Amino acid sequence: MYFTYIRRELRRRLKQSLVIALGLALGIALVITVSSASAGVKNAQRQVLHSLYGVGTDMTVTRTATRSQVGPQRLRGFGGAPPAGGARHIARSVLHPEPGSATLPASDVAKVSSLSGVAAASGGLVLTDTSFSGVIPSAGGGFGGSGSSTTKPSFSLNSFTVDGVEIGAGAVGPLTRTQVTRGSYFSAADASASVAIVSATYAHQHGLQVGSTIHVAGKKLKVIGIANVSSGAADVYLPLATAQKLADLKGKITTVFVSVSSASHVSTVAAEVKAALPSATVSTSADLANEVSGALSSASTLTSSLGRWLSVAALAVAFLVAGLLMMATVSRRVREFGTLKAIGWRTRRIVAQVVGEGLALGLLGGLVGIAVGIAAAVAISAVAPSLGATVGSSFATGGGFGPLVGGRVAGSGPFGGARTVLVHLTAPLQAHTIAIALGLAVAGGLVAGAFGAWRAARLRPADALRSVG
Repeated sequence: MYFTYIRRELRRRLKQSLVIALGLALGIALVITVSSASAGVKNAQRQVLHSLYGVGTDMTVTRTATRSQVGPQRLRGFGGAPPAGGARHIARSVLHPEPGSATLPASDVAKVSSLSGVAAASGGLVLTDTSFSGVIPSAGGGFGGSGSSTTKPSFSLNSFTVDGVEIGAGAVGPLTRTQVTRGSYFSAADASASVAIVSATYAHQHGLQVGSTIHVAGKKLKVIGIANVSSGAADVYLPLATAQKLADLKGKITTVFVSVSSASHVSTVAAEVKAALPSATVSTSADLANEVSGALSSASTLTSSLGRWLSVAALAVAFLVAGLLMMATVSRRVREFGTLKAIGWRTRRIVAQVVGEGLALGLLGGLVGIAVGIAAAVAISAVAPSLGATVGSSFATGGGFGPLVGGRVAGSGPFGGARTVLVHLTAPLQAHTIAIALGLAVAGGLVAGAFGAWRAARLRPADALRSVG
């Protein structure tokens, strides 16, 4: 009887019922869409972190160079005078840490690994190979002198990025075994060998294949693999010992890559690492959010501020409109409720009837809203819009002193002021989000029913008789 009456009353006032249900559905759909998009933005921020420091990395430990440590890198091999009567051809290269970053002792990896909450840790060297080649004319020629040489000076400066990888580090670090799509990953026998893995982009640009030879710091290295890595990642990967030897940084690293046992413990572990290594800089995905600019930053701001308040406003308006419409509906049912009271219905039974109708409308609106929200989230994931994330120099290198000590920009060498990564936005659906949305829909229905019930409780049988007359 109770549910039959609810169904008949809602069908009898179908237009008003649909308006209330659709209003609630709009608010619920916004909640699901914004929550899913917000989760997608957080995933994108983690992707940026992984692009910068490797898949599986939850945080990194670096050290910022002091001003006294920041200076021009010297290309080894310069010096001496050109041969008499001729021009001097110079070709030199140097492998050095990125400007603005300082080295850490390799023993810091063991210190970090021993901390509670740390699942894995590995050391790495984030380096840049800068090569200089050119022709210097003989004395008196080429620079405005009066000599007889006609040779004109010409110079070129090129650079590419290099990461030293700790072999056997597993799934944490700048390069993992699964990212190597052609050739092979480093084996234990390659720990100090003259071998390298190059990114697919770098291989395509320079026509490299497995078995090709490249030069790093003037030394020939054999390409044993080609890796599919994210945009903004290093161009060349070397075994850590090989990178340390070529960069003359034996026993040194620039970065500790850390994987945390649980994502909820990242901030706690970061505090422990900071306490164990007071002079180090600890960077997490939360820190990354403060350093990112570009489309990803705009999306983060949109979902965290505007989107959240838009959802709250939509829900508040939907609840208010639903309540007012229920009150208006009850006001138009004076004769009906008055008659029911006159034939013996108690006030609490009428109130229960109105609340039941509001709850039914809330459930209907919730189901429609959930369906629309899921469809919107699926559409966002299907389109997967591209978002550019430009990371400031202080994050990309662990700190810095302005544009002259920046991190990597893909293809820009060591003098860039930032590092740009391209990620795709998705909107993952989460069970707790849908559960919260359904709970909000029920709450909205109860609010609407409460408004109507309050109005119904104030009706008297005399009102019904007066309306008949």
